[in-house]
Amino acid sequence: MDTRALFIESVERGQAEGTLQVGEAVRRLRVEVTGLHQTPFARMCRISLRTLVHIEHGEGNQTLKSLNAVFRPFGLQMGVVKVRRPLS
Repeated sequence: MDTRALFIESVERGQAEGTLQVGEAVRRLRVEVTGLHQTPFARMCRISLRTLVHIEHGEGNQTLKSLNAVFRPFGLQMGVVKVRRPLS
């Protein structure tokens, strides 16, 4: 498995485990995998720069369509995961 695939897998795992917030996951993927700045990445994903900034900063109430648009270039999409409950 190449470095890029391993990095994407680690981000995917962090999301599933709840140790990585969506915005941080998107920012890491954008920077580490594509090397793109926000404007060209937003264009590539067909979303506005403002939407991308809000996603990366964890602001606003993003649509599933927008979130999937930023994850799609990496072969990922938003999904349902089991909530980790602390032991009582």
